[in-house]
Amino acid sequence: MSQHTRKGTTPQTIPPGGTPAPGRTDAPDGRRLGLTLGMLVLPMYVALGAPSVALPAIGRALAVPFGATAWILAAWSLTSALAMPVAGRLLVRWSPFQVLVAGVVALAAGSALAGAGPALSVVIVGRLIGGAGAGATVIAVFAAATALPGRQRIRVLGIIAAASATASGCGTLLGGAVTAWLGWRAVLAIPVLALPLLLAALPSRRALTRSGGGERNGSTGRLDIVGAAVLSVLAGSVITLLQAHSVGLPAPVTLVVAAVGALAAVGLWWRVRSTPDGFVPRRVIASRGFLAAGLIGGTVFAGYYGVLFRAPSLIEQATGGGPLEAGVLLVPAAACSVLAGRLVGTLTDRFTGWQVSAGLAALTVIGVLVVAVSTAPILIVIGTALTVCGFAGAQAVLVSLAPDLVAADDRHTAQGLLNFMNVLGGGIGPAAVAGLFGIVPAPVALAVLAALPLLGLVISLTRRPTAGRRPEPDATRGSPR
Repeated sequence: MSQHTRKGTTPQTIPPGGTPAPGRTDAPDGRRLGLTLGMLVLPMYVALGAPSVALPAIGRALAVPFGATAWILAAWSLTSALAMPVAGRLLVRWSPFQVLVAGVVALAAGSALAGAGPALSVVIVGRLIGGAGAGATVIAVFAAATALPGRQRIRVLGIIAAASATASGCGTLLGGAVTAWLGWRAVLAIPVLALPLLLAALPSRRALTRSGGGERNGSTGRLDIVGAAVLSVLAGSVITLLQAHSVGLPAPVTLVVAAVGALAAVGLWWRVRSTPDGFVPRRVIASRGFLAAGLIGGTVFAGYYGVLFRAPSLIEQATGGGPLEAGVLLVPAAACSVLAGRLVGTLTDRFTGWQVSAGLAALTVIGVLVVAVSTAPILIVIGTALTVCGFAGAQAVLVSLAPDLVAADDRHTAQGLLNFMNVLGGGIGPAAVAGLFGIVPAPVALAVLAALPLLGLVISLTRRPTAGRRPEPDATRGSPR
């Protein structure tokens, strides 16, 4: 375990693997690198919220039922989540900058295809490609950030979290404005802006290249295609089942999807047991606290994105306005992400990462319930703001904590799997709310959603592993648990 520590650094922010050399004079400036990486994630997080207000226009233009347009959102979340563990394994051979370039190119190409698609099927294919690029880009950004030493790491992650939460929170405003002025195709093409933003990362290329190479010993084997496939099928089945009612999926098809998902779950369990160094390494998920961190992040993301999916329409109903007006009212809630990102560093100096994550999960629960029971626009905005704080803070804290839960050689794989769980939770939240619509009243649907971050709160309080005790590579690699 690394013995390099800095003044004011908590056990959760020990530099992974001790890679930074003491006294190095060419270390990247944390604030500058954070702003660069934060800009790069802006288009992909806008792409999560902006298309939601354009779905009615897309349905009319392409002559498809409104329920079918839900796949435009689901496709992005699904491939974003699945691309993250793949990108984590690619970082074994590639630097974060190389993965970043590949991700941004796929993100832009897929978004351009979606914006130009003549039919819904083409639009969905474009969103699948763009989502995969977004997932790879996020992993590259986090890989560069988590390679930094203690205080710089949490500072950069705080900036990235603030940027992502602000972008996703303002997505409805931007989506409403672009739909009104330029049309729905321009909304789907917004992530193409990541290409010129990539130029801003060129001055930091040395830092992004130097951050790579965390996993070299024994991790450079062939990609486990079977493991990746069963994980993909399982995640796709979960999202599809949750949205079955909202998209009018026939009962026989729903049963088939459920059966396929169950088989995929069994297949994943078998693959993890039979292939310890596979796509989902057994030693990583067996590391003390890793699954707990993933579940906490996934449940908090579910609460935030579930509220983000529902809050604009609730505000429209309360005010009688349109999506643009709803987006304007939600801007103060999105701005709270900046405050949350700045406070994370201070809080982790005084409390453990697990204590901070418990508080953030509690904020998310309260926020979801406030939105569920409120009819006044101001209360809906306040509830949304609480979930924004939970999302932005949890993202920074848990991503910073993850490298200290596994061996240094596994940090990129762990980051990919952790972010997979987080983003999959972000897809589950809206899918669950949409799936419950028409079955139960809206307040009940949101109350059910609150059970997810409540689970994260319970896990934070009851499953706290010993801080700062990361497995040594020799003790974990190749030894089944």
